This record gives sequence, C-alpha cells and structure tokens, in this order.
Amino acid sequence: MTDLSPDRLRDEALLLVPDETLTPEGPMGLHAVVVRDGVFLDVGPAERIVRTHPSLTPVPLPGHVLMPGFVDTHHHLTQSFGGALAFGEPSEIFRRVWVPLEDALDEESAYVAAKLAAWESLRGGFTTVAEAGTRAPVDVDVVASAARDAGVRCVLGIVCNDSSDGTGEDADPHAVLAAAEKHLARYGGDDLVHPSLAVSVPEAATARTLAATARLAAEAGTVVQIHVNEHLVAVERSLERHGLRPLEYLHHVGALGPQLLAAHATLLTPSEVTLLADSGAAVSYNPVASAWKGNAVAPATTFAERGVRFGLGTDATRGDGFRLADAAEFAQRLGHGLAIGDSSCGAGWTWLDRATAGGADAAGLGRLTGRVAAGAAADFLLVDVTGPEMQPSWDRPWELVRRGNRDQIGAVFVAGRLRLWQGQPLDWDGPALVRQAAELAPHVVRRAQVTRAHPTSVVARSRAAGWPGERGAAPAGDGGR
Repeated sequence: MTDLSPDRLRDEALLLVPDETLTPEGPMGLHAVVVRDGVFLDVGPAERIVRTHPSLTPVPLPGHVLMPGFVDTHHHLTQSFGGALAFGEPSEIFRRVWVPLEDALDEESAYVAAKLAAWESLRGGFTTVAEAGTRAPVDVDVVASAARDAGVRCVLGIVCNDSSDGTGEDADPHAVLAAAEKHLARYGGDDLVHPSLAVSVPEAATARTLAATARLAAEAGTVVQIHVNEHLVAVERSLERHGLRPLEYLHHVGALGPQLLAAHATLLTPSEVTLLADSGAAVSYNPVASAWKGNAVAPATTFAERGVRFGLGTDATRGDGFRLADAAEFAQRLGHGLAIGDSSCGAGWTWLDRATAGGADAAGLGRLTGRVAAGAAADFLLVDVTGPEMQPSWDRPWELVRRGNRDQIGAVFVAGRLRLWQGQPLDWDGPALVRQAAELAPHVVRRAQVTRAHPTSVVARSRAAGWPGERGAAPAGDGGR
C-alpha cells in the first residue's frame, strides 16, 4: 500500500484523498472525504473539501479506491471451529454438525471462535456482519464482546426458539420473549453491537412467538433473522404440517414484513416472490452456501427486478467480500442467465451495491452504514488498484466484482477507526488468537461428536484410488490423518 504509514491513518480527524471514491452515484475521481467522530463528516470534490477544512492535512492515497465496507447479511460467528467439516455434506447439516458443535462451546471457546470469525470477516473487507444467533450455551454477550474486541460492527441475533425443531426441547414462550425484550434493550448506545432477534427456522417457534418476535423487532427498528425456504426437506415438512410453504406460513401467522431478514430463500414460487415484494421483507442471498451445501440458488436478479430488498451473506462459508460478490454474479449467470441468454446478470454494479448499501438496508442498518456519504458511519476500505488485476481500468465496479481480491485491501476502517492494516489487527494480537483457536478447536469438536456423511478429501481420494488403509470416513477433527 505505497509507503503510507498506518500511523497517519489513526488521527482523530482525517482528510483522505484517494484516486477514486466509490459513492452512491458511482466511482468518482478527484474526490475526498473527511472522517471525524466515527462518521463521514464531509464527502465531495477534493478541491472543495481541502478548502473547507484548512485545519486538516490531506492524506493522498494514490492508486487506491476508497469504498464502503462489505456487509455480511448472514453469518454464524461461533461456527468457525467447524471449518471444512461441512465440505461435501448434504443439506441440513445444522442437525449433524453445527448444533452439536455450538452446543460443545463454553465461554472461552465461544469467544475465541467468534473473534476468529470476526477477524476473518474484517480481512475480507466486511465491516458489518449479521450474526444469526448462536445456540452455544453461553450468554450471547460473549459473542458481542468478541465482535466488539475484534472491531467489526455486528447485528447480533438472539435465538427465540420455543418449539423443538428436532435439535432441542420446547421452551417457555414467556421466558423466550422476556429474554428477547431484554436483549433488545441491552445494547443501547453501543457503537458496534446492534441487537436483533432470530428464529432458526419457522418450525422452531410457535405461531404466537413468530408473530411476537416480528412485533418486537418492528417496534425496536431491527430485524428478525430466520432461515427460510433453504432446503427441500424443510419445505416438505412445512407442507405436511401446515399445508403451506415456510414463507407462506410466516405470512399466515403475521411474521412477514419489513422486519424479516430471510436467510437463503432459495426455493421460492413466483407467488412467494410476490409476498416478499409486497411485504417489504428482506433476503440474505447466500451464493457460496448454495454452491457448497444448498438445493438451489435464490433468484436474486428477479429480486432486483421485483424490488425485493436483499443483501449478500456468507453463511460462515468464507469471509471474503470480493469473492462473495463474484459468487453472487456467477451463481446468477449459471443458475438463471445462461438458460435465457442474459449475458449481463446484474451488470456488475448490482452485486457491489447489494454487498454494501443493499446489505446494510437488509440488515436494518441502511440509515447508518453501507455508503460513502456525509453523515454515514465511516465503515470503509482502502483498496489498492495498482496491480495487474485492475490495470488498465475500463469498468471499475465490474472489475471490483470479478477481479477484486482480499489481498488488495490495505486498510479496514469501522466507525472511523483503523481496525486492520495489511490484514493484521493493530490493537490486539492476531497470531496469538490463531494459536489459541488451534488449541481449543480439537477439544470442542471431540466433545461435539459431530456426525459427517462424507469423508475428508484425503480419505475420499484413497477410496477412489483403491489405496490400502482406512476405508471408512475419517473421524471429525482428525484432518483425515
């Protein structure tokens, strides 16, 4: 990142002059920003900004794009110890992998797992993550502390399940809703943690609780995060129980509205797309999750055309914002565009917009973050575009989607503070965290007794080659050794 020192980027007030600034109107040259008190105090033509703020020394950023930080609209921060345990697995692995894994966490391991995931997200350019609610048997404030200490903005869900979905027991709905109200009031004034509610899947809560969480979230101006229409078996169970598909059921019980953040929404009928559009509900489009373990790809280009609010989510697959935007376009091209001759599939800018401003809106933070504009939170990236991936430049937004990569992110700012420099945290010891995670993870996985349907790649290769040795699936956590 040139010869710029990070010390120059840690002042209380900054006047930054990059080569390009990615504004809501598109990329702008000869623009500058002023960052003060955690927000963009001013954004505009560099000549005016410098003249208007004579007390600030301009920091030139040649060869760099200043752009909004990415927003991950669907994450599971406490699942980071699972890693490749999900690879090759059929759908609904939450029953065999994620729920047992999270249940085996204690306060220390939950904190380390969440902070590890938060760091990965920041390295990938995510300045905000929507945590969909951990099932770890710890106070959710452990996850809040991990996110805050890492320096990432977090929409923090608390699980409001009161009906068994095959992975737990029924709960007292009054106690569940009391905990939800307490959670919503807990983080008032917190700079980085924004409370939200969560229900794992519609069948994990009673109709009354689904409606009540929708009401509480709407009153608090936040979201309810629910996995909706993700897998075939879940759609079929809903049809058997209610005669309605999951999204239709949420509408039936009064839980569909602008407060809903529907994770995945891959298996939708045309009428369900209409329900989303008419209700104002938002979707987290998770293309990497679809490729790795899903049954379908959400019709995101249709969402864009129909006015359905949506952002992009990782579902804890990999914390890389540029690769997520690329996957979002790629999945639409393969899943929908090829069959109908749509060679544009969103024209590049769609996915950059949904990875930033659209994601912030979907996660309930549209007024706060997701854009480089005066008054918005200063959550942004400095991206080096001097390398061969970006030169010569003909279409910067599309280039960022298709050719951008994590290595180009020189600096990550959240709430106006420099959180990462060249991928490393400045205020805490990243390598020490990795060592701690490596020590804790094997013990957690062994306690969890994860059940996998697919062997590790090492064992699968030996089977395919007919090599002598172990014939069964490798135990979870042994790395195939």
